[in-house]
Amino acid sequence: MKRVEGLSKLTGRELYVDDLPVEGCLWGATVRSPAPRGRIRDVRFSESVNWSEFTVVDHRDIPGSNSIFLIEEDQPVLAADRVRHLHEPVLLLAHPSRDALRRALSAIEIIVDPEPPVLDFRQPPRRDQIQYGDDNVLKRLHIEKGEVDRALAEAPRVVEGVYETGAQEHVYLETQGMLALEEDGVITVTGSMQCPYYIVDAFEHALGRSADTVRIVQAATGGGFGGKEEFPSGIALHAALLSMKAGRPVKLIYDRSEDMAVTTKRHPSRVRHRTGVDGDGRLLVQDIEVILDGGAYVTLSPVVLSRSIIHAAGPYACDHVRIDGRAVFTNSPPFGAFRGFGAPQSQFACERHMDRIAAAIGIDPVELRRINLIREGASTATGQVIR
Repeated sequence: MKRVEGLSKLTGRELYVDDLPVEGCLWGATVRSPAPRGRIRDVRFSESVNWSEFTVVDHRDIPGSNSIFLIEEDQPVLAADRVRHLHEPVLLLAHPSRDALRRALSAIEIIVDPEPPVLDFRQPPRRDQIQYGDDNVLKRLHIEKGEVDRALAEAPRVVEGVYETGAQEHVYLETQGMLALEEDGVITVTGSMQCPYYIVDAFEHALGRSADTVRIVQAATGGGFGGKEEFPSGIALHAALLSMKAGRPVKLIYDRSEDMAVTTKRHPSRVRHRTGVDGDGRLLVQDIEVILDGGAYVTLSPVVLSRSIIHAAGPYACDHVRIDGRAVFTNSPPFGAFRGFGAPQSQFACERHMDRIAAAIGIDPVELRRINLIREGASTATGQVIR
């Protein structure tokens, strides 16, 4: 089956949201936090700019709840009195001239009284760094089958390893972008997105609108890979708030540097394996700990963590398995959906650990995998029977 938009994209004729001609359109931009954590003490507008020419939006212009509707409602549409990560949105601007808008961005100063941030998810937080619950853990999940502690104690050989992955950028060809306009009481947003109904829910929640006064249109989308799943709800709300206040259409398009700095990435991970094996290389017991950096807000981390631990034991048969998973809070820009959804991190760790086991017991790594590959009738770590 041919892709509907395949030929137009291939020949360069496709129109992305930044290409759409809109009469009387304003350009939008975001003023962001200069600090990873702290209380907003002041917002200073330079007298060198005629601010009467600009549309300015802050948290007080949000008609509904100042939160982005997702698994949890912890992430503000615009920061009100404090910031939790570098580049967190605080203000929105709109102006007919893109150049004037860029100059205006540098003429606003967000004054933040800094507080101690958490920047390394691998280290336990100090008391003055705790910002979520009593331990900065966003989500805990656990899988267990068999008798892991007994099997570890009885295993002839235990091989241990720790494996880490960093954040990963989607590098979609088209950056994040939205066009918003209100006509006859209906706010229409056209943009680059993967999940239009996420945005419908976000508009009902933050704008206090019913679904019949919201129209969300997915424009030609130049790549997503998960990066345009939950993140577009925020930028769509920003474009809509500017348009509603200005009474004109507004385009909010990130350039590449802004997009790479502020959008969600693949969750960084630290995975620890302790594996008991016999002399032939058969897996007797797997004890696995998965820790993901969730960033400053929950976003989709619970679901990503779930997928990560489900795959952490690999496609191998083992009677005794324990997997502990945690997604933890840091003052980093939130991490989110990325193709594979947590599985690449834990699968990387599993396969590298299999190589370490093979080296430790002197067996070919391919043969080790062949010996342990799960077969019909066996069950996975979650208890699913292979049929």
